[in-house]
Amino acid sequence: MILDAGTGVTFDWSFFWGHILEPSSAWLTGLWRTIYISVISQALGVVLGFLITIVRRSRLAPLRAVGSFYVWVVRGTPLLVQLVLVYNGLAATGIYKFSDITVGDVTVLGVVQAAILTLAVHEGAYMSEIIRASLDAVDHGQIEAAAALGMTPSLTMRIIHIPQAVRIVIPPLGNEFNLMMKNTTLLSVIGLQEMFLTAQDINSTTFKTFEIFAVAGCYYLFLTTVWGFVQRGIERKLGDPSMRVPRQSALTRLTGIGSRSTVRVEH
Repeated sequence: MILDAGTGVTFDWSFFWGHILEPSSAWLTGLWRTIYISVISQALGVVLGFLITIVRRSRLAPLRAVGSFYVWVVRGTPLLVQLVLVYNGLAATGIYKFSDITVGDVTVLGVVQAAILTLAVHEGAYMSEIIRASLDAVDHGQIEAAAALGMTPSLTMRIIHIPQAVRIVIPPLGNEFNLMMKNTTLLSVIGLQEMFLTAQDINSTTFKTFEIFAVAGCYYLFLTTVWGFVQRGIERKLGDPSMRVPRQSALTRLTGIGSRSTVRVEH
């Protein structure tokens, strides 16, 4: 069925719904790659961000300078440029070429390795800033009290800083993961066959540009929507207990209609 209301605008609904309800194996492969690359890269980015935060809080000025330089460079350059530099640039200069790695029955493509590494390094810089702000948000009076009790800085970090900072970091961490999934569309520039590049390949053979990219948009919307509900559950379970988070219907969660601002409960 093709929509044409006399305006010259056409839309092939059968093509659209066919790819939505009966996706090809190539499409499912691209979807799976989008998911696992996002999850692995975000996890590595959180670990790297935490380590960089510790480095930037070091008493040694050279370490602080290195950490700050890393954050400055990564946050100040586009992810697209970083992807090309890591995958194509390193190989062109002979520094390093990403080759496929086989472990048992699993083969990790070189382009996938480059994608995960670049996304993790990129995300690490942003997570470092988020974690730093979360640690700084912890009441300094508690830190002083811990020092007065003779607690070491490392023990204070484990017992006081980190548990409270985790609650603060959850909402921005969830938003960063949402962005991560959408940033995987940039991986097509290095030839990684994720959903966006799969859509481009289908478009080049069918010329159904609007339809196939509408399908891609629906799949990305589905992924981010599912994650939105997951994030909401995590916030309820691990979030700041001093914040009253009202329950919301699915319609409110998806559209924001009828939502109310979060209210802080005073004790």
